[in-house]
Amino acid sequence: MIEGSLPGAASDRAGWAADMYAAFTALGIEPTHESICAVVAVIEQESGFHVDPVIPGLPAIAWREIDSRAERAGVPRLMVHTALQLTSPSGRSYSDRIDSSRTEKDLSDIFEDFIGAVPLGRTLFAERNPIRTRGPMQVNIAFAEQYAAAKPYPYPVKLSIADEVFTRRGSLYFGTAHLLGYAAAYDAYLYRFADFNAGQYASRNAAFQSAVSSASGILVTPDGALLPHDSEVKGPGSTEFAVRALSKRLNMGDSAIHNALEQGKAADFDRTQLYQRVFALADRAAGQRLPRALVPRIQLHGPKIARSLTTEWYAHRVDQRFKRCLIQ
Repeated sequence: MIEGSLPGAASDRAGWAADMYAAFTALGIEPTHESICAVVAVIEQESGFHVDPVIPGLPAIAWREIDSRAERAGVPRLMVHTALQLTSPSGRSYSDRIDSSRTEKDLSDIFEDFIGAVPLGRTLFAERNPIRTRGPMQVNIAFAEQYAAAKPYPYPVKLSIADEVFTRRGSLYFGTAHLLGYAAAYDAYLYRFADFNAGQYASRNAAFQSAVSSASGILVTPDGALLPHDSEVKGPGSTEFAVRALSKRLNMGDSAIHNALEQGKAADFDRTQLYQRVFALADRAAGQRLPRALVPRIQLHGPKIARSLTTEWYAHRVDQRFKRCLIQ
């Protein structure tokens, strides 16, 4: 069933099917036609079924990122470019390797060598490789490392979990876990595709933010982030500010509100008093039951993104692929 669901252009169909089936088995997820097509749709969107896809214009993207890091670190651009003329462990200069890089794996290896061998590399990248999404499902390294810490990775680790995500088996395992390995009361896969881009439960949280706006009359952008991402932000973020305006009607204090919002990435946030009371107010104000899931409104940014893209665009694009797979 998996092999029959793969797009016609996919090569090594047996290999893809074997690694997908192994991921479903290791994660304890039933490989139904729908769940298979969901994974297939994400792979097709992210990489076109290439384990280490070629990225057009990658050297230019890499140089822009390096120059940006240098500017933020207060290091002269000339100094950085001079350091990259040094010979790397491969025998070629770092700059030559950057200019000939074609895939994220090529670039990641260069950054790892530069961070490990050149002090300036650690200054620019703080020992953190900037290639943070990897492999045919473009899995975020932070998610993979956190998931592996909570649940043993089923394969031998040659170098690191971060390096495993470059492999087909590793990317499919962690990508399937991110897409399907959590309980969410969604009535359509569209919201899982949005969550794959924005973070698990982002669609549920975006609907909660919309309900907060309806109940309070204070506009909150439904981006799925209930608390600010930036740890330097002082005081409540926009969502918490709007919820606090409802504190008397919710019969909840500021501390209780904040504690509930901190559970926004957990499965049982929708069981909290805050969630249930906000929706009770919002449903009454709207005169109907409001949606419990919305595609988050997020403008996508990143070194590889050259045009205006959103999470909504991404989710609907994957959903189209998903629906085509279902009728194969």
